[in-house]
Amino acid sequence: MITARAHTNIAFLKYWGKKDVKLILPYNDSISLTLDRFYTDTSVDFDQSLDHDEIFVDEKPLTGSGVKRVKNVLDLVRHLSGISNFAKVQSTNHVPSTAGLASSASAFAALAAASTKAAGLNLSNRQLSIIARHGSGSASRSIFGGFVQWHAGHDDQSSYAEPIQENVDWDINLITVLINTAQKKVSSTNGMQSVVETSPFYPAWVKNAQADVKPMKTAILNQNLATLGELAEQSAMRMHATTFGAVPSFTYFQPQTLAILSAVRNMRKQGVECYSTVDAGPNVKIICASSDNEFIMHELNQIVSAKQLVVCKPGPGITYL
Repeated sequence: MITARAHTNIAFLKYWGKKDVKLILPYNDSISLTLDRFYTDTSVDFDQSLDHDEIFVDEKPLTGSGVKRVKNVLDLVRHLSGISNFAKVQSTNHVPSTAGLASSASAFAALAAASTKAAGLNLSNRQLSIIARHGSGSASRSIFGGFVQWHAGHDDQSSYAEPIQENVDWDINLITVLINTAQKKVSSTNGMQSVVETSPFYPAWVKNAQADVKPMKTAILNQNLATLGELAEQSAMRMHATTFGAVPSFTYFQPQTLAILSAVRNMRKQGVECYSTVDAGPNVKIICASSDNEFIMHELNQIVSAKQLVVCKPGPGITYL
């Protein structure tokens, strides 16, 4: 039995929409930061005594669409390794699930790492990112630490993630505002597919997202927090604009989401470098320097309680326990 740990990542340049649903190939590249505070531990054992895959998440049998996604990864690993045994999978999330906090990213990255090693495979991190992508697109990025780029690609082997800067040695962190950690009403998978098929704003989203790749990478390498933050906030707002244009329209925002976004803009007017990003959920992440944490958190406490605020720093890639 092999146990692997993977951390969540938050996309600064968003992944939103698949051009190939089966292979999970995105329409545009994405760029993320792996975080230190939220992670998943997954153990995998291919056991010849089993007559089916046994999958447990937080000590409970996995049900619903997640079962098929896990089996997709396990079947791929069985194919690559030549083994036929079923597997026992035990996964523990140290992050709220299905709440827009990238729990699927850490979950499937950990599954890819643990299952391949348990099957006797010794793969490169690029190969692991391809396997993880078969469970969740964003999981391809959680194989690596720090800033990561996922190349959209055009087929299975050309769509993979690679690091931009794994060891982040400059002052950047995220303040995560936990507005609501309950399961969201519209899953990321269903939400992005609805947008791709029905939102008239979607083609513009893809064009602008791809155009932002080079300037965002430059901002990261130049340690330019202001440019990076501006691009990340634009990416998030453009992504969420596509949901309003979908048929039927929907939004992941809640009243406190809008209040936090407004507070961040007001703090910028006061000269504080802070920027918002929001994934497919109501929870806001604020990109800033740690030197501004105290002021920002004081301002946020006018809207939410202190226990709803979690400070995250750049995190590591895959580790084995």
